[in-house]
Amino acid sequence: MNQENSDFTDQNTNEWQAPPLPEQLVQTEDQTPRMSEAATLGNIFFSPSETFEDLRRKPRFVLALLLMLAALTAYQFLFMQKMGEDRMRSSIAEQMDKSSWMQSMTPEQKQQAIESSVNTSAYTRYLLPLMFLIVFAIGGLIYWLAGKVMGGEGNYRHGISAWVYSSFPPTIVATLANILILFLKSADDIDMATSQSGLIHGNPSFFLDGKTMPVLATLIGTLDLFQIWGWVLAAIGLQKLLKLSKAFAWSIVLILALASLAFRIIGAFFSGNPM
Repeated sequence: MNQENSDFTDQNTNEWQAPPLPEQLVQTEDQTPRMSEAATLGNIFFSPSETFEDLRRKPRFVLALLLMLAALTAYQFLFMQKMGEDRMRSSIAEQMDKSSWMQSMTPEQKQQAIESSVNTSAYTRYLLPLMFLIVFAIGGLIYWLAGKVMGGEGNYRHGISAWVYSSFPPTIVATLANILILFLKSADDIDMATSQSGLIHGNPSFFLDGKTMPVLATLIGTLDLFQIWGWVLAAIGLQKLLKLSKAFAWSIVLILALASLAFRIIGAFFSGNPM
């Protein structure tokens, strides 16, 4: 009888499993998103904290990324279509005149260089989606690695979700505004060298002459409402998606902003145009 009871006890022990801990239950529930991917596109404008918390449960970024790629590419094609190749040639020639090493070229060599630049630009436009995609992929990698260095939790999908969704609202609003202005403004009133990246200005550099003071215009242009909007969203996203403290999240955002500003100032100095 004792042997039978022992066998019965062993069998029940093998079949019985302890219930999951409350922490495990919470973790399982948190992995289920409460918003659809389409809903996150609207909620990121009005409830960024809740949206990033939902993205923490299930990182996703494809739809937002595709919409940004489409908007940015559309603006570039519309801009070039409105300005035309003749204005592009004039702009390229103007930039070449600013370069000291171009002044030693013969008129034929200069004309050949202009035509080569125009043809290259035409082909490059078709590669814009791929170029933008690479930028977003690298940005997500930077956020993920920086978050890891700061002691954050998460994977690459959390990093790229933070980058994409912090960029989505300011990019969409600014691009749509630029497209609207592009239709309303005459091509004769548009400076091709300074307006290809955008016609709308959300910063005080609007009151400066960018051609005579390109470095100062670039520096002041950092105080841009769209950029600041993106910084705020990025700080929230890093806190929610990578579990960083507010101080660490803002440290990453500001370090990257300063690095970007340094490269833009260098570019403005050598090109003679605000970046």
